[in-house]
Amino acid sequence: MLAALLVVLALAVLLNPSPERHRAKIKEAIAARSPVAGALGLGALAAFASNYHSVGVASYTQAGDKTLSWGAFGMVFVADTF
Repeated sequence: MLAALLVVLALAVLLNPSPERHRAKIKEAIAARSPVAGALGLGALAAFASNYHSVGVASYTQAGDKTLSWGAFGMVFVADTF
C-alpha cells in the first residue's frame, strides 16, 4: 500500500506540467474559443501575463487574482472564463 502511494506521488511530481505547457494550452484554448482573439494574439498575451506556480504534485497559472489554468499528471485544464 505504501509503495503504491509512493509511486503515485513520484509520478505526480515527474508529470507536473511545465510553465511552457500551461502557456501553450492557454493560447490554444483562447484561439479555439475565438478565432479573432487567436489571430490577434490575445492568447499569447494572456499566457505571457500569467504567473506559474508549482506545488510539487500540481501546478497552476494566475493573472492578477484569477486562475487561468491548473494541471497535474501531465494534463493542463484552462478555466472557462478569465
